[in-house]
Amino acid sequence: MCARADRPARTDDPAGSLAAVLLARPGSPRRPLSRTARRSPNLSPGRFPRRRVIGIGRLVLAGAEVLALLGYFGYILGFKSFIVYNYFSYFTVQSAIAAVGVFIAAGIIALRREVDPPWLDWIRLLVTTYMIVSGIVFLAIVIQSSSRAYTMEVPWSTQLLHFWIPGIALVDWLTDTGKARLPWTTLAWVMLVPSIWGAFTLIRGALVRWYPYFFLDPKQVSGPLETVLYCVVAVALFTGIAAMLTWSSRGWRGLKPPLPPLPARDEHEPGTG
Repeated sequence: MCARADRPARTDDPAGSLAAVLLARPGSPRRPLSRTARRSPNLSPGRFPRRRVIGIGRLVLAGAEVLALLGYFGYILGFKSFIVYNYFSYFTVQSAIAAVGVFIAAGIIALRREVDPPWLDWIRLLVTTYMIVSGIVFLAIVIQSSSRAYTMEVPWSTQLLHFWIPGIALVDWLTDTGKARLPWTTLAWVMLVPSIWGAFTLIRGALVRWYPYFFLDPKQVSGPLETVLYCVVAVALFTGIAAMLTWSSRGWRGLKPPLPPLPARDEHEPGTG
């Protein structure tokens, strides 16, 4: 789905290449090891405990996300104006449902493989971006509510959905030192889902007279210009956070030791001719 000019690079473990050099018979030619020989995608015994903790943590996070979704559904079910299908119109809810699938897949893969595949890192970046933006927008709405003569409650389920789980997902992303080196073209995909959601929400809102967020409702803003302004801010948030996550996958290359170069072959080494 995401165009890549080159295969995403990962930081390799030098143990395999050093062992090959040390165990090579004297006089035998030393050929560079292939990428497959340097690192197997399957778990090695030394890295299994760390990856196992990551995998279990991601599965627990998926369970917490499901619990938060159910708790939030039960909370808003108590409102007289609540309509069930409106629940799934919230961008936060849609992002959380997608996050459940991503957390489960990432957890299972972490239990089975030493590194995550590049496609999973690409999806994780998008979903993490959506969750973080949802949290920031919700915080802004809570702050704005004080100036609009109404009070917003923030129950435990809302706190999990908007703050705690996105924060933990961000920590998981930043501390994952084996991420694929994602290309900057990833940013071109970030606005695809929000754009589709925004167009659908505006069309549906005009038909059913209901909008999930106040800045999309013509009756709650000063005019179309204010709605456009909020949308521009949202685009800046999506793009900026995705750029930060992409940069972290490309720029933090020093967290793991790089693969040392193989020693140069000596032309006068005995047994080589």
